Amino acid sequence: MNIDRVVFAFAGSVILLSVALGHFVSPWWLLLSVFVGANLLQSAFTGFCPLARILARLGLKPGCAFGS
Repeated sequence: MNIDRVVFAFAGSVILLSVALGHFVSPWWLLLSVFVGANLLQSAFTGFCPLARILARLGLKPGCAFGS
């Protein structure tokens, strides 16, 4: 697995978890989805993703999106 796939899988999992918690626990959990979406949007323009940097330091191979 490369960094891109891990980042996308992690973001998707957090969003699904946030929606489930927002439905069953409290609507305030939906703010977590907003945070993840905003982070994905800014990383599309800047190329900076904190999780991608962490995964690179752990030795995962970069993909096309986070190849710097």
